[in-house]
Amino acid sequence: MAMAGTSLCHWAPLSLSVFRRRSYLRRRSFLSVSSQLSTDTATIGKEFEGRVGFLGMGIMGSPMALNLIKAGCDVTIWNRTKSKCDHLINLGAKFEPTPAQVASSCDVTFAMLADPDSAVAVATGENGAVQGLGSGKGYVDVSTVDGATSKLICESVKKTGASFLEAPVSGSKKPAEDGQLIFLTAGDETLYERVASLLDIMGKSRFYLGDVGNGAAMKLVVNMIMGSMMASFSEGLLLAEKVGLDPNVLVEVVSQGAISSPMYSLKGPAMVKATYPTAFPLKHQQKDLRLALGLAESVSQPIPIAAAANELYKVAKSQGLSDHDFSAVIEALKAKLQN
Repeated sequence: MAMAGTSLCHWAPLSLSVFRRRSYLRRRSFLSVSSQLSTDTATIGKEFEGRVGFLGMGIMGSPMALNLIKAGCDVTIWNRTKSKCDHLINLGAKFEPTPAQVASSCDVTFAMLADPDSAVAVATGENGAVQGLGSGKGYVDVSTVDGATSKLICESVKKTGASFLEAPVSGSKKPAEDGQLIFLTAGDETLYERVASLLDIMGKSRFYLGDVGNGAAMKLVVNMIMGSMMASFSEGLLLAEKVGLDPNVLVEVVSQGAISSPMYSLKGPAMVKATYPTAFPLKHQQKDLRLALGLAESVSQPIPIAAAANELYKVAKSQGLSDHDFSAVIEALKAKLQN
């Protein structure tokens, strides 16, 4: 167990099927993906003494990098808009003006970008990270992208002699701030083991899923379910109100039943008040649904519920709600009622 005030930048290897949960004080127990209890190996490992790069200081990247800094890691950051880095620089982060320079100066570089195009540009574009990578270095893309994009970045990274891990996260702004993200990783297993303790600083659990593309696929399936759930929940709130029920009571009833979800309990009261503080931007939810539809098409799998939900998010985007929280999809349904 790591004691208060001790640097948490160390790593401990895990087997292929293992993920880790950790408490606030980094108490660790290990479970296999099949939920079988495994041996606690928290005392195995060594200090992570390398430099950590982080590209992308958006709604997710900034709190993730902050948690690494708080844990005592040597962190170097980059963002297109440098002003978004200032508060982290004041807390001890170093800054480099290009992704290539970050990757060149660091042993492992993380990237959290908004969409596939941004992920590819930052990794492989002009002054991209691959220009600073080489043998012995690692690149960990925690962005939500499709499998084809992840494989493209992987190929570019591996050509430099560096290792690649995709590690998209399940969780939004608050879990990122609290170090409660879930990492869905795939790719180089040695790199996974190397960065395990860094993932544990930023998250509550991690899964290793094998070949590159599996992490991206898992994240898209998760976000497809989430987007569909939110659309259905929105319909329920509006229907309850339409028939004379108190939607706040509906939120309470749902929270105590079999379909209880932290998402409903957290976002429901704000939705009733028509307020949508951004934790996960609506435009990103619609992007993920679009990518999930493409994934389903690639294997001829019908997903009609997700397809219908995607149309609602597209309507919400057309109403200027792209940067609001994805719970603002309820406004698209309100517009349909008014019409």
